[in-house]
Amino acid sequence: MPLRVTFLGTGGAVPTTERNPSGIFVAREGEGLLFDAAEGTQRQMMRFGTGFSISQIFVTHLHGDHVLGIPGLLQTMDFNDREDPLAIHTSRGTRREIESLVRALGNRPSFPVRINEVGGGDVAYRADEYEVRAFATDHDTRSVGYALVEDDRKGRFDRERAEELGVPVGPKFSRLHEGESVELEDGTVVDPEQVVGEPRPGRSLVYTGDTRPSAATIEVADEPELVIHDATFADDRADRAADTAHSTARQAAEIATRAGAERLALMHLSSRYAGDTSSHLEEAREVFAGEVFVPDDGETLEIEYPDA
Repeated sequence: MPLRVTFLGTGGAVPTTERNPSGIFVAREGEGLLFDAAEGTQRQMMRFGTGFSISQIFVTHLHGDHVLGIPGLLQTMDFNDREDPLAIHTSRGTRREIESLVRALGNRPSFPVRINEVGGGDVAYRADEYEVRAFATDHDTRSVGYALVEDDRKGRFDRERAEELGVPVGPKFSRLHEGESVELEDGTVVDPEQVVGEPRPGRSLVYTGDTRPSAATIEVADEPELVIHDATFADDRADRAADTAHSTARQAAEIATRAGAERLALMHLSSRYAGDTSSHLEEAREVFAGEVFVPDDGETLEIEYPDA
């Protein structure tokens, strides 16, 4: 069951020739989720082959480098005769502004668009086998981050043990794996815990959007496989990060370390660093023992199960 992240835009407020502003596309078993949509996001989706089959857009905050791509994307969906509904999730108190973006081209799209306001601690979206949780962030406007957290999976089925207990190959195997006891021909009852291991954790990823370091990022998911964190500045402009409600690469690494993350992606890099991300990587690696990287636009990452 693939969980794939495509970095559509990895730069800060000012686009460069190498980096579009913020946009993350997440594909999970055929479902597409979009986190933020800067100007040019739909072209990035074409360029990197994600397609437009998304069911949910998750907006962290209303600064232009996170939302100005929404009107054009909706127009393209309309031109493509989309009929499926679309949900746009946004922080509390921003429904009116999102509604204005939806109507920016003069007419509401021909397909249903639902706007859902969320706050820290809310489940923005619940699907089969996973949910997207909103968490509080610390930016200079109303803002939230999002965490995709999968449910625990069933434990491994011990076929050899089941056969030793006399369970015939067939439907009783499935019933046991689903948590149901079965009775054998001689009247013996075999319970699931005799042949099924402990539940196995699913995968999780955390996306902060723009924020100062926030404890809520640590608490929203248990040891996530991936944290995608604001790292607008390096240490040379730590004061600027604090003043503008952003984070440095080192601060992002400290949060990822405290969260027990496996990997850290440094996002929203200021255009002043151009193509040189060496200081970001060096400073983050001094703190974070896991894998840390600065994704390029178009980079795709497969997230594996913890027990893979």
